[in-house]
Amino acid sequence: MEDIPVPVNKSSGRFMDQMRTLMREKKLAYTTEKTYLRWIRSFIQFHRYRHPQEMGAREVDQFLSWLAVDRRVSPATQGIALNALVFMYRHHFKHDLGKLEYNRARPRRRLPQVLTHDEAMAIIGGLPDKVRLFVQVLYGAGLRQAECCSLRIKDIDFGMNEIVVRQGKGGKDRRTILPATLQKPLADQVNFVQKNHAADIAAGYGEVYIPEALARKYPNACRETGWQFLFPAREPAKDPVSGKMRRHHVHPSWVRKSIKKARLEAGIYKHVTSHTFRHSFATRLLERGYDLRTIQELLGHSDISTTEIYTHVLNKGGRGVSGPLG
Repeated sequence: MEDIPVPVNKSSGRFMDQMRTLMREKKLAYTTEKTYLRWIRSFIQFHRYRHPQEMGAREVDQFLSWLAVDRRVSPATQGIALNALVFMYRHHFKHDLGKLEYNRARPRRRLPQVLTHDEAMAIIGGLPDKVRLFVQVLYGAGLRQAECCSLRIKDIDFGMNEIVVRQGKGGKDRRTILPATLQKPLADQVNFVQKNHAADIAAGYGEVYIPEALARKYPNACRETGWQFLFPAREPAKDPVSGKMRRHHVHPSWVRKSIKKARLEAGIYKHVTSHTFRHSFATRLLERGYDLRTIQELLGHSDISTTEIYTHVLNKGGRGVSGPLG
């Protein structure tokens, strides 16, 4: 249940507890909260556990330069570290760092790993049933792993042939396609979850985690069938916040291990993760002639340039031009 916000003691004098409380007050996404706290800890460790209040722009420059020169992180990673430290100084210490003069990380444009359709289907065919459907949704609808884990029964719109992604990356909702071939398997999965949920209720629990704001607005939603995770965990577990026994979604590590095993059994030596199926989804759509704007909307990219990288995967330029030899 790593994606459930851990309790925080608002009266604690510990610095990291104070930062966590501040981030909750500013309504940062929990993933952002965890990332920022990790970079703040790294900054403090780099400077041999000096308190951030004793440091400033000079120390921030040193840390960010170390990330670029010694750690050779990407510009995106360095930017996230910078955002975390700027947030800390601006909102906690009420201090503007001013102009920073750190060494910038060098941009490295990496093409995403993509599977051919035959390779994707070979891996999917070697997966256990429950993981197979999970990965089919990744490949057939272009979801991120975390988005697929977070799917609830109510997010599957069989009438409109759509999957609704709630609070995806950047906190945005979007709609993507529900492939016709997955209609029956997903309907069977919904039936399985309904029976599982009824058994949980009979056993004395049956609640599911929902975000705090929604829990206040809809106090009974946690027991409703529509809010149950589409891909539930095998067993219920104790909610770290409420202490109640609840059935959460499948753990991502189970999916990762299953994909690796199926890849090796299929004799495929590419580096394959859950995200590889999302990349492959976008590439298939480009191969079929769909325009970049449509693919951008389905993937939930905020910037079209992020989607344009798939034109390079196809060995074509930005305008879809092939060379004279094809």
